[in-house]
Amino acid sequence: MALNREEKAAVVAEVSAEVAKAQAIIVAEYRGLEVGAITALRKQARESGVYLRVLKNTLARRAVAGTPFEKLSDQMVGPLIYGLSSDPVSAAKVLNAFAKDNDKLVLKGGAMPNTVLDANGVKALATMPSREELLAKLLGTMQAPIATFVRTLNEVPGRFVRTVAAVRDQKEQAGA
Repeated sequence: MALNREEKAAVVAEVSAEVAKAQAIIVAEYRGLEVGAITALRKQARESGVYLRVLKNTLARRAVAGTPFEKLSDQMVGPLIYGLSSDPVSAAKVLNAFAKDNDKLVLKGGAMPNTVLDANGVKALATMPSREELLAKLLGTMQAPIATFVRTLNEVPGRFVRTVAAVRDQKEQAGA
């Protein structure tokens, strides 16, 4: 279905707004992928906070023109699905995981601001932990010394209580 000029402008404006918020754009070829599989991919993308869209390449080029993702225009060839995310890793994770299960979805490349990635770069990006995982690890690392210190402080009165209880039990046995 062909779009008129106003509809094309609206699509470019919508995608440009998403590109402005994005930290990563991942591009994959979906040739031969069935509708049910694309629907499942869209569901996974929504759950991960990834904006997933099939676009005409000319409209996508216009949307990324003048942005840090402009260098990605060279990879915009063929029937492509675009994954945009504010988390640099989530789009790569969703599309890479789906490509492992469906051989018809082929990762073509991607971009982070001012950096273009090839298919291997996208796969490497997908193996990195997400922002939330990194924050959780950092928090655990920061809490470890404090938690150990608290356990050490708590052990002194705990040992005293156990000693008093052992003395009490010993006197009860001697008195019985």
